[in-house]
Amino acid sequence: ARSSAYPLFLISSILFISHIYASQVEAKPPVVKGLSYSFYSKTCPKLESIVRKHLKKVFKDDNGQAPALLRIFFHDCFVQGCDGSLLLDGSPSERDQPANGGIRTEALQTIDDIRAIIHKECGRIVSCADITVLAARDSVFLTGGPDYAVPLGRRDGLSFSTSGTSDLPKPFNTTGVTLDAFAAKNFDVTDVVALSGAHTFGRAHCGTFFNRLSPLDPNMDKTLAKQLQSTCPDANSGNTANLDIRTPTVFDNKYYLDLMNRQGVFTSDQDLLNDKRTKGLVNAFALNQTLFFEKFVDATIKLSQLDVLTGNQGEIRGKCNVVNARKSLLTSVVEEVVQLVDQF
Repeated sequence: ARSSAYPLFLISSILFISHIYASQVEAKPPVVKGLSYSFYSKTCPKLESIVRKHLKKVFKDDNGQAPALLRIFFHDCFVQGCDGSLLLDGSPSERDQPANGGIRTEALQTIDDIRAIIHKECGRIVSCADITVLAARDSVFLTGGPDYAVPLGRRDGLSFSTSGTSDLPKPFNTTGVTLDAFAAKNFDVTDVVALSGAHTFGRAHCGTFFNRLSPLDPNMDKTLAKQLQSTCPDANSGNTANLDIRTPTVFDNKYYLDLMNRQGVFTSDQDLLNDKRTKGLVNAFALNQTLFFEKFVDATIKLSQLDVLTGNQGEIRGKCNVVNARKSLLTSVVEEVVQLVDQF
């Protein structure tokens, strides 16, 4: 029975992939007014090469920073838009909220280190928000994922939102709850399943998945369950586990193979295979990495433009973790005029 069912599954999955290609032949995500793919081409032409060169060195010593930087990007953009609010210190800050537990200080420091190099090269014209977006893009590419261009020109926010972190999708959510959280920000089902593929690398703390170990989730592969129970004797353990058991440090489509084998770690991951709205996409991405990469890029570009600040909004921070000191109105006007002139 199994041998006869597999060809049917394969055929149906191939037809599903064809349907995605046919039904979603559309333009790339539109560019939000104020952003541009060539925003710094004249004012800071070496910007993207500086970011990539620095991250190559960082990942050589600490490849765990790649998923950490991608997570910072996602958690920044999902709360109050891509304005660098997650980077700001506070009492408490966004980072101090439960949904942002485990944000790596080393990765935050890497963003500010890149900012220092860029500001030395080009002056203070590149925002920490833009640097966060570029660092996330290169974290994907330098670990095996797609290379893609991102619109730039974001400004840094002047505030952060602790309450906004409650909107972040949670690892123990079912698919319906996850889809609703994303739909509130205009992401469709394909976007959600593609962005979930970010869990193809990185590690998770015990508390984020212990709900599946006690009591044991019947949807979890028994071998994986035993490994995780050994790693996590209780929810408060400080240990971590790989989110992708196949290629935990590579950005690829193996995450979806994990789900098909009941080896997803989070409830929010494994439940994608149980929901009829998302199951076909999981199968399609497992079979076709190129398709996954294409949809991931589209969703990421869309995410990177959520509620951005542009033009005269916000500021360009001198340090990523603090807002700038208040300046005189005249100084601010002069700086804005200089920036506008530089762009033409």
